[in-house]
Amino acid sequence: MKRWIKWTVGAMVALVVVAAAAAVVGTQLAERKRQRQVTIELAPERWAATLASADAATLARGKYLFNSRGCAECHGVTGAGREFINDGKGMRIKSPSIAPGQGSVVAHYTPADWVRTVRHGVKPDGRPVFIMPSEDYNQLTQDDMGALVAYVRSLPPANGSAAQVELPLPVKLMYGYDAIKDAAQKIDHSLAPPQPIPENVSAAHGAYVANMCIGCHGPGLSGGKIPGTPPDWAPAANLTPGPGSVLKRYPSADQFVAMLRSGKRPDGTAITVMPFESLGQLSDVDARAVYAYLQTVPAKPAGQR
Repeated sequence: MKRWIKWTVGAMVALVVVAAAAAVVGTQLAERKRQRQVTIELAPERWAATLASADAATLARGKYLFNSRGCAECHGVTGAGREFINDGKGMRIKSPSIAPGQGSVVAHYTPADWVRTVRHGVKPDGRPVFIMPSEDYNQLTQDDMGALVAYVRSLPPANGSAAQVELPLPVKLMYGYDAIKDAAQKIDHSLAPPQPIPENVSAAHGAYVANMCIGCHGPGLSGGKIPGTPPDWAPAANLTPGPGSVLKRYPSADQFVAMLRSGKRPDGTAITVMPFESLGQLSDVDARAVYAYLQTVPAKPAGQR
């Protein structure tokens, strides 16, 4: 019996030592990953030379994109940054200020810096952007990219600060051991900006708008647990027609659009986690186009991202 107790205690001690070593190594890997250099070859973008003279229509388009594509959701409608995650359990994330004014992280951004950050998830100094879902914006057209940047640069000055990121140890380890990937890892950096698509209620236009969904629902839109999010966050829904799909709840475009506007299912229950501050700003054409596109997405079982 005494020998069994000694073996048990020894095994437990060994496990603790191994776990501690794994935690130390994982933390070091996470920091190394955050500090790595990512080289991006950039092609010229024609909007860069027109930023200083953006017309009213360009700024209006930029404002619409800022409010409907998630930018205001994270950075606030003023662009000065906001705390958008604080679970009280060690995870706290406040976005940086991107508005003109004291503390802005984009005050000295060149057009190339905007492209690296927004399209590729890479900071001007070559390090990866940790939180921003640049995979959602990688396929913005050149015109939309230019309009978005022009609008951000036109925002009224506001005081802000750099990003503030506090992560619990499990999230750091998942990132260090590559269970959580940053946007720079997910993006195919060789893809060129797409050509403009006519804005109408079509699957083609809906696919363009739905790029904003892949950060949470995955590239295949089948959803599942969003890597790195708080444990009590609901998994992203399956937007494909496959097993476990939520589309059956919305047999018509009217019902789907109503959900985007209200944040509620047809039965009146509230949907959590979804960025309804942004989704509620989608135009009727964009919202219906997304619905048309979702009818064409290849079916996948829920949770396969």
